[in-house]
Amino acid sequence: MDTASLLLLLVIAALGWYWFNSLHALEIARKIGKRACDELDLQFLDDTVAGIKLGLGRDHSGRRALRRTYRFEFSETGNTRREGHLVLLGDRLESITMEPYQILP
Repeated sequence: MDTASLLLLLVIAALGWYWFNSLHALEIARKIGKRACDELDLQFLDDTVAGIKLGLGRDHSGRRALRRTYRFEFSETGNTRREGHLVLLGDRLESITMEPYQILP
C-alpha cells in the first residue's frame, strides 16, 4: 500500500469518527434540552437542537475535547418562540442559557 492510499484511508477514518461522534453529541444535546424544558414546564419546540459553534476546550482533567454549542427553541405558552443555547464539552454539559420568559401561574 502506497503512502497516498494510506493517507486517504486515515482521512476517511477520521471523517467517519467525527461524523459518528457528532451524531452522538447531537443526541445528548437534544436530550438535555428536552429535559431542561420539561423541568421548567416549558415546551421544547421542534424536538431538535442545531449545532452553531465548534471549538476545542479542556475538560476537568486537562484533556482536550470538542466544545460544541447548540441552539434550541422553547415556548412557555405555545404562542412564542424563545431561544436557548447549551454547550457540551466532550459529551458533558458545560452550560445552558435560555432567553428570559414569562413564568405562568
